[in-house]
Amino acid sequence: MQDCWVVLALCWLGQLCNLRPQIANPKLATNNPTFTTIALEKPFCMFDGLQSPSSSFAVYLYAMVDSAISNDKPLNTTFQDTSGGQLGPYKAASFNVPNCASPPKIADVANVKKISEVLEQYLFRVGDDVTCLYDPNFPDVCNPPLAEDTTYRFKYLLVDVVAGIVKEQTLWSDPMKTKRLKQSSTIDTWPGRRSGGMIVITSILSTLMFFLVVGFLASIFFTVITRAELTTTKCQTPFE
Repeated sequence: MQDCWVVLALCWLGQLCNLRPQIANPKLATNNPTFTTIALEKPFCMFDGLQSPSSSFAVYLYAMVDSAISNDKPLNTTFQDTSGGQLGPYKAASFNVPNCASPPKIADVANVKKISEVLEQYLFRVGDDVTCLYDPNFPDVCNPPLAEDTTYRFKYLLVDVVAGIVKEQTLWSDPMKTKRLKQSSTIDTWPGRRSGGMIVITSILSTLMFFLVVGFLASIFFTVITRAELTTTKCQTPFE
């Protein structure tokens, strides 16, 4: 319990926690961001006075394109309502309040049996649902793929789901940009752009392959000649 209060104190001092969504630790979320997703840390210990899960509260995650203007639209604005966040924030997710008293341990990632549970506890991947936009009966909050090469911001809200009101909220995150898909026509295949080491290795492998093929063909040739000579010898009579 004492450790928890130390964590909270450091959060207030701004030395350990930033009260805004953070990109996920690269040890737990490799290749992040991708072309269409961004993995975020869930809001552990971000909301004052609520350090353990409660069925009366939930966390809403909002996303918007960096160039959009934040406004006071209703809590349930959707991806479609905002043209994918270009017109303002949209609700990308809703999940239970993370347990501040029992955060996931990065060391547990090494345990194959625990890694799935740790990742589910620790992070949320924005843009991870590729089907919800096309399913008219989709029951949950739609979290469709993000646009490539686009900068987004994110915000967490602590919501009293019974009363339908916002109790607390974080600041908007720093800008986070999805990767750009490189066009095949722009990929340089000219050897002059390759490093000297790569050219040397390629030359050596090509030479070794040439000798391997020559040796293989030579072995087949000598095998055929040897068998032909043996056959000729067996067919000769003693009087010849």
